[in-house]
Amino acid sequence: MRIGYGRVSTRDQHPEAQHDALRAAGCEQIFLDTASGKLARRPELDKALLSANRSGDQLVVTKLDRLGRSLENLIELSNTLQERGVDLVVLDQGIDTSTPAGRMFFQIIGSIAEFEHALMSERTRDGLAAARARGRTGGQKPKLGPRQVKLAREMYEEKDADGKRAHTVEHIAQEFGVTRPTIYRHLAKP
Repeated sequence: MRIGYGRVSTRDQHPEAQHDALRAAGCEQIFLDTASGKLARRPELDKALLSANRSGDQLVVTKLDRLGRSLENLIELSNTLQERGVDLVVLDQGIDTSTPAGRMFFQIIGSIAEFEHALMSERTRDGLAAARARGRTGGQKPKLGPRQVKLAREMYEEKDADGKRAHTVEHIAQEFGVTRPTIYRHLAKP
C-alpha cells in the first residue's frame, strides 16, 4: 500500500499541491501536517508511520524536507521504515529505497547534508572566534551601563532617618526601566 505524507510549514502555505501530487502517485491514504520547525510535533506523520507498517508498504513524500528537517531525524525515520520493510519514495528527488540505486542515492544525500551541516558549524565557530579576537562577545548588551550600576548600588545602600533602606529593589528597577532580577544581578557583582 502507498501511504502519502505532506507537510506545510505555515498557515499561509496550502497543502493542496502536495495532496494532488501524492494522489497522482497512487497513494491510497494521505496524511497532511501543518507544522513549523524541526522540533514541532507532527501527529499526521505519526499516523502515516502507523499505517505504513507492513513489509512492501511505501511511504511517499513530495520532497525530502517535508519528511524531516534534520539529518538525524531523516536517518532515524529511514531506519525505522527499513526495519519494517517499508520503502521510502521521494517524488521530486526520484528517490525510491526499494531499489539499490535509491538506497545509495538516499545515503549520498544524507552524507552531503551532514557535510553541509559540519561546514556551517565550522564557519560559525570561525566567525565567533574572529569576533572574540576583535573584542566582541555574543549575547545581549547589558541592560545597565557602569554609571547606572553605580547609581543603582548607591540607591540600594542609601538609608533613611530610621536606618532602613530608602529605596526598594522594585523602586530602583522602575527608575531604570528594568526588572528586579536585573538589579539583583548587578548588585551581586563586585
